[in-house]
Amino acid sequence: MTQPHHQSTLSKELVDIEDAAVGAVTDPDHKTETDAAWEADPDNPRNWTSGKKWRMAGVISYYAFVSPVATALMAPALGAIAEGYHITNPTIIALTLGTFVLGYAFGPLVLAPLSEFYGRTWVLHVANLIALVFTIACAVAPSTGSLIAFRFLAGLGGAAPLAVGSGSIADLWDEKDRGAAMGLFVLGPVVGPAIGPVAGGFIAQNLNYHWVFWVLAILLGAGSVVGIPTLRETYAPVIRARKAKAQGRGLPNDDQTPEEQSLFRMLSVHLTRPFIILTTDIICLSLSLYAAVIYGTLYMMLVTLPDLYTNEYGWGTGISGLAYIGPGIGFIVGTAFFVKVGEIVSTKLAERHGGVRQPEYRIPTMLVGSLIMPVGLLWYGWCADQHAHWILPIIGGTIFGVGMMICFLAIQVYLVDSFIYAASAAAAATTLRSLFGFSFPLFADKTFSTLGIGGGYSLIAGLSVVLGWPFPIYIYLRGERLRARSKHTISTQRKQ
Repeated sequence: MTQPHHQSTLSKELVDIEDAAVGAVTDPDHKTETDAAWEADPDNPRNWTSGKKWRMAGVISYYAFVSPVATALMAPALGAIAEGYHITNPTIIALTLGTFVLGYAFGPLVLAPLSEFYGRTWVLHVANLIALVFTIACAVAPSTGSLIAFRFLAGLGGAAPLAVGSGSIADLWDEKDRGAAMGLFVLGPVVGPAIGPVAGGFIAQNLNYHWVFWVLAILLGAGSVVGIPTLRETYAPVIRARKAKAQGRGLPNDDQTPEEQSLFRMLSVHLTRPFIILTTDIICLSLSLYAAVIYGTLYMMLVTLPDLYTNEYGWGTGISGLAYIGPGIGFIVGTAFFVKVGEIVSTKLAERHGGVRQPEYRIPTMLVGSLIMPVGLLWYGWCADQHAHWILPIIGGTIFGVGMMICFLAIQVYLVDSFIYAASAAAAATTLRSLFGFSFPLFADKTFSTLGIGGGYSLIAGLSVVLGWPFPIYIYLRGERLRARSKHTISTQRKQ
């Protein structure tokens, strides 16, 4: 077989198997008998019972909840950690927290493509075990350097649910039915960093900071104990390949099995895909950049919130963790709003256009969040700056949480609905926002000391307006045309 034919076959196979993964044949006129049989196959995850689907979604969502808890569980204990390791530099203190998020930036670039090649399930399981091992290492870390290194390695493993989970949800439900499941899944990554510090504050106050990591290790271990025997593979190409092998026949839509192809070539295609999507697709880049600013702002707030309530309001370590309840309530309200109102808006718009759903129908709901979020940032920043009653900054955090969650969910669902390689598109967005989540807290101290808390959050609110208002409106108006010109989107494949 010649090399050009090999490349053509490889490229076609990658598109074909991903079409199977999202459960849709892109062109009905070219549907094969094998494709038609797969649509009715009981082994197709989209044909599983509702109970089985929700069991899978529950395990995936638990993984996606515990990992983000790890990002901020230690936030109220930063003072004790600084004292224990004799750290005096505020940037180094922030680094002990933020390096976990830095692991989020690099993990998805490998884990998400591997999930599209080897399947979702064992990527999730193995990565969770890696996070468990290095979390235990954090609990016994002998030095600041080792703690930072172990946190980074734990973050690499912890990135798997964020990189792979959205693809797993897309495997189980089609775009019109996955709103509630995606809401459950995304709730963990956003609520986790708010709930974690509430528990972390009391753990650090009543036990010691080492127990922050031991408790996290228990949660990760519980996930493996339940998840490994429960979770089944959801990625259709892997399921179909296993069935074909068991039946002694070749893979569908392909004249060359993966074993006959170059492993290096296949992996290079999968591992570079998130970079390519992020850098060549304006939709993915713009929405990922907006999500990154939101995420960075969240982690800036998470790092500085304990200092605000311990230094300015005189709260203890444990009680200061309760301040995170404000954003947490906002996240829950924002999720409920998106699932309920977003579905109504999307359905109404689809009815106006002949019953055809488009990813852009999620954008109007997102615009509501884009309007709410700057209000919450300004409210929180200036109430804290003026030392207003302690409840007022918490209310501002709640308003911010509502707007953030609406925007976060809309972006996540839009990427999953729009891109052929859903896990790779989600990985690209996760990487960019994790870099911002890592970097924003590092310059928080200097920003607020220079501009003040009110001025600093005014700057961030202005940035969220610049990114959060024009880009979504442009995508709502032009998104379908942009997707038609992109080789990475489902609509392009439908037209071929």
